[in-house]
Parts: sequence; structure tokens; C-alpha cells
Amino acid sequence: MDDQAAGSAQDAQRVPVCYRHPDRETGVRCTRCERPICPECMVDASVGFQCPECVRGGTGHAPSASMPRTLAGGVVAADPRLLTKILLGINLAVFVAVQIRPSLARELYLIGQWPPAPFLPTEGVATGEWYRLFTSMFAHEEIWHIGFNMLSLWWLGGPLEQALGRARYLALYLVSGLAGSALTYLLAAGTAASLGASGAIFGLFGATAVLMRRLQYDMRPIIALLVINLIFTFSWGNIAWQAHIGGLVAGVVIGYAMVHAPRERRALVQYGTCALVLAVVVGMTLLRTAQLT
Repeated sequence: MDDQAAGSAQDAQRVPVCYRHPDRETGVRCTRCERPICPECMVDASVGFQCPECVRGGTGHAPSASMPRTLAGGVVAADPRLLTKILLGINLAVFVAVQIRPSLARELYLIGQWPPAPFLPTEGVATGEWYRLFTSMFAHEEIWHIGFNMLSLWWLGGPLEQALGRARYLALYLVSGLAGSALTYLLAAGTAASLGASGAIFGLFGATAVLMRRLQYDMRPIIALLVINLIFTFSWGNIAWQAHIGGLVAGVVIGYAMVHAPRERRALVQYGTCALVLAVVVGMTLLRTAQLT
């Protein structure tokens, strides 16, 4: 009896071994399924490490294990830049299409109403082409324009996508872009045309600043970069400053809701804020349309 008790005590104190490499002892467990994993099997997660199966979305983990979440409550993805890559690809594809068929830009850009003369066929948001608020976010004509926007998207988008999760990141990008388009439509001349992803990019700037403050990072780099961009916005001709300001304000508001929402009703606060910003977008669009028609 004494020998058996001693053996059981030794077994209880034995260090666990990696579930994939039984010859390797380890004190680290997967944060999702709690299986022991060695350094070779560790995959960085938002908190701790995960095993390869959990990262791939396998079903071999414990049924009661909870999904690892990002800071904003999104699901941790194996490729944290997937949506950023897709958005880059869409913008580049539209740019190439515009270069091949320049007249396509006229079908995509944002304009209130054109031509203004009566009894002529008109086009623009005021005539019911609300889709221009969206399509203009992906259209560029100049190489420097798309180059600057896509570099900013890559630099800002990846960390935000990883911190927020894909669904929240996509909502931030699209709603910020629409807010920039709506403010441009409201304040710019009805016959002024604009296009570009700048509204959405400035939304990412605003959300990045909020996220860095939430994580208590050094704010000086993002503030300096934002100030430089705002200087260019108001000093360089042919720039729709309304899109930049609209996107920036929307990005700050949505970003704050994303990273500060209380855990118990996080999704409600986050997506509810997006819905409120969209309601403001609709309100500005209706107001401007009433002015132009």
C-alpha cells in the first residue's frame, strides 16, 4: 500500500508532456483547449498560446473550451491581415480597371448632381444614385493617390484587424468611408466630383489613436502622423477635406465603442454605434438631396 501511494504521488507531480510530442515535457497549455504544448507547437494568441489544431479551427479540443477573443471581442484569426489584403486587392483591381477604361471613373465617383441644367439627363447621388457613396471609396485615378492610400491601409489596417477582429474591422472601415462620403456630399459643391479611400483611411487613423490610448502606448507617433496628414489635407488643392474629417470623426467614435464597450453587452454597443453613425450618414444624405432637388 505504501509503495503504491508513493508511486501515485510521483505520477501526480510529473510534468505534463506535449500532446503532439510525448517525449517533451512542458508547463504551457493551449489557452483554448488546455492541452499541453511544447515550444515548437506554441502559436502566439492575443492571450497566451494556442495549439496548431485550435488555430486551424480543428474540433479536437475540449467541447467546453471557449474561443480566444481579441481585445474588442472578435475571434482570433489565423491570418490577421486577410481582410486588409482583400481590401487592398479590391482597390487595386478597380484602379487597374479605371486605367483600362477611364470612363469607368465617371460611373463610380461621388458627385451630387450633374449636369445642373434642367431638362437634361442627370447623374449623381441627388438623382438616386446613392451607390456612389460606396463605390467612390474604392476608386482612384492617380498612381500617387492610390499609392499613399494603400500604404496607409497596410500600415494601419493589419494591427487594427488583429486587435478588433475581422467583422468589427470591416464595419469600421466601411462605415468610416461612408461617413466621409456623406460629409463630402453635404458640404462640397453639388457638381464637385471626388473619389478615393481617404475617408476610410482617416477612419483607421482615428481608431488607431483610440486603440493606442486604450493600450497606453506612446501616442506621439500617431499624433504626429495625423497632424502631417491634416496639414496636407487643408494646404493641398483638389483634396476633399470633408471626406478626411468625416472619416476621422467616425473612426474615433466607432473605435472608442469597439475598445471600451462593456464586456456584458459588447456587441450591442459596438454594432449599435455603427448603426447610429450610419443613421447620421443617411440623415446627411437626405438633407443634401433635399437641397439639390
